[in-house]
Amino acid sequence: MTPSPRIPSVDALLRDAALAPLLADYGRSSATAALRQVLDALRAQLRSGTLSAAHTAPAAIAAQVQQALEHRHAPRLKPVFNLTGTVLHTNLGRALLPQEVVASVTQALTCPMNLEYDLEDGGRGDRDDLVTDLICQLTGAEAATIVNNNAAAVLLTLGALAAGGEVVVSRGELVEIGGAFRIPDIMAQAGCRLVEVGTTNRTHAHDYERAISDHTALLMKVHTSNYAIQGFTTSVTDAEVAALAHTAHLPMVVDLGSGTLVDMAAYGLPPEVTVAHTIASGADVVTFSGDKLLGGPQAGIIVGRKDLIARIKRHPLKRALRVGKLTLAALEATLRLYQHPETLAQRLTTLRLFTRPQADIRALAEPLLAPLQAAVGAAYAVRTAPLFSQIGSGALPVDTLPSYGLAIAPTTPKRTGRALAALEAALPVLRTSLAENGIQLAQSSVSSESFAGQQQSSSQQQHQASRSGNTGGFNEESDELLPVPAALQSAARGNSAVDIFA
Repeated sequence: MTPSPRIPSVDALLRDAALAPLLADYGRSSATAALRQVLDALRAQLRSGTLSAAHTAPAAIAAQVQQALEHRHAPRLKPVFNLTGTVLHTNLGRALLPQEVVASVTQALTCPMNLEYDLEDGGRGDRDDLVTDLICQLTGAEAATIVNNNAAAVLLTLGALAAGGEVVVSRGELVEIGGAFRIPDIMAQAGCRLVEVGTTNRTHAHDYERAISDHTALLMKVHTSNYAIQGFTTSVTDAEVAALAHTAHLPMVVDLGSGTLVDMAAYGLPPEVTVAHTIASGADVVTFSGDKLLGGPQAGIIVGRKDLIARIKRHPLKRALRVGKLTLAALEATLRLYQHPETLAQRLTTLRLFTRPQADIRALAEPLLAPLQAAVGAAYAVRTAPLFSQIGSGALPVDTLPSYGLAIAPTTPKRTGRALAALEAALPVLRTSLAENGIQLAQSSVSSESFAGQQQSSSQQQHQASRSGNTGGFNEESDELLPVPAALQSAARGNSAVDIFA
């Protein structure tokens, strides 16, 4: 009868040379905890009769402990390739920060800063003052304050200016954005009551007029951000709503969502209303984001009339929603780039990515073709292709940018679901493969095959399979087909592709 394998004790293993490097790298406490975890698993195998003697050797146990420690200590926030075709991707952290901004944040990380200390009189300072002058200079507003994101900016503004009163908003502007942020819910949390006016597609000035009562606290306009209403539509301009509000001695608030400080059309991009234009139109308070079209860190910026901003800053929630020194350091450095409009498109990362010519992007894509083909193998065909990217950020939901990238397709038309899974498994070696070819990947996007084309091809395969009784392909693999926006589908006609999904 073969004797059962013997599992070494914790003490014996901790004294063994095989674990010495792990003790040095991870510390005795962490290494011991991982060791106990591994030994518990070995004991379970011993009880079930599946444990082999080879697995109880100190070197084998040390290997398992190392694997457990590497997993436990691996960072959860990791750099990734943006293969989505969306430049400002919410789930990937939105705006990439310029080097000037990174340097400013690094300094704030390593040095004491005058966060709330007035260097001129030696008294307590206001952290908002670090960026207020810059913001007012760039927007034309009288005053400004900063919170941690635009959702917080909207919540704080409504809570400070409209708690206990009514807020009049067009029904077509009652948006929901990611994370279940709904304008009606935010109003409820702020303690005010929503009054809807107009219809989803048409709202007139008289709709606002009829809704104003003794209980009205303010009139509000909301940027529709992540969707567009087309066709038989009517809306009331910011200037018109502001005039109605002021006639009734009420403030008018605009939630711009993304918000931009420059005219995007001046850079050949789709037009987007600026914060300065909104202020000039008569808005008393404007809220917008720092990490979207502005190209800075995550922040909510509130600008407007001095008296109203003062009320907002006095609200108890302001302290709960305030930002720290890192955000302020990043925001100030970003805003200073706007003081030099001649070089903004080169120095502001977001704007540089938006305005790169398609030919320049093609020049980045072509050197990647051969290494990527080698990485994925003969099961896939890789080619360069003209593409379209989405701008992202929730500001321009149907607008695209000309791009260029690498299109990857299985060489065998059958069982594409498994082919895509295999491709996913192959991609982690891409960085190494490219490095061996002298190519270093930085903040560039390598785009994929047109998902619109994939979807059409897959749909055809499924249709053919259903007629032949074959249930393979995407159905068998339970691969979900994601919808492609109609605007991008139309943009993809001809020989082009759309780089939406990897």
